[in-house]
Amino acid sequence: MSKQLCSVLLIPLLLVPIAAAAASAPKAHVISFGKSMQVKLFLGPEEERTVPMKVRALMVDAKLKEFVTGDVHEVTDRLFVVRRAYRLNNNLPADEAKAVNWVWERGGWLMVDRLTARVSQLALHEFDPFYSHASWFRDYVAYCGVSDSGEKLSAVVMQLGRKKPVLRKELGKANQGEEPDSECEAPVWEKKPTRVTFVPKHGEKQGFSIFGHAWDAAPGSDEE
Repeated sequence: MSKQLCSVLLIPLLLVPIAAAAASAPKAHVISFGKSMQVKLFLGPEEERTVPMKVRALMVDAKLKEFVTGDVHEVTDRLFVVRRAYRLNNNLPADEAKAVNWVWERGGWLMVDRLTARVSQLALHEFDPFYSHASWFRDYVAYCGVSDSGEKLSAVVMQLGRKKPVLRKELGKANQGEEPDSECEAPVWEKKPTRVTFVPKHGEKQGFSIFGHAWDAAPGSDEE
């Protein structure tokens, strides 16, 4: 067999592993955000007042995945979290024949994996989309949670990957005001050691030290 013929026969054999490697390589995804636009968030029992809210599209491979609001928190070089926004059909049953009256609402938090392009909604214990003002540090999020009955307010710290709170401490009665984020200021984080301070609008501030997956009262708080 001639050398030239051997070379011709070997070319397909060499291409097979190259093609197999290319087929097994993970697809690169592109995560991007659309242009920010200002919408209205309706307030009050009669929805007679509005406050401005900025939303933008979350795109995966140039396709709309979700709408989001607020800043991104980078958890790792692969994962980030951002708050969801969505449009809600505000028509009454009698209005179904009419054009849909969409109103914007704030939702919970989304976790986005840049490698796989997976967008998942985080299950945050007692997180209230209207009242809870979340504050992130590393893979922890702190906020004032509201009970299902709407009567009790709690200091809550969740850690990504864990179903149960790292911290849950009752702070008192929830007031259910008409303003968003009106139950508490954004919790304040410190590090070395890791501590977080909660500041209810109608109660005393309380600080807690976070030890791994447990918690303890920080010096100077009411929980010593």
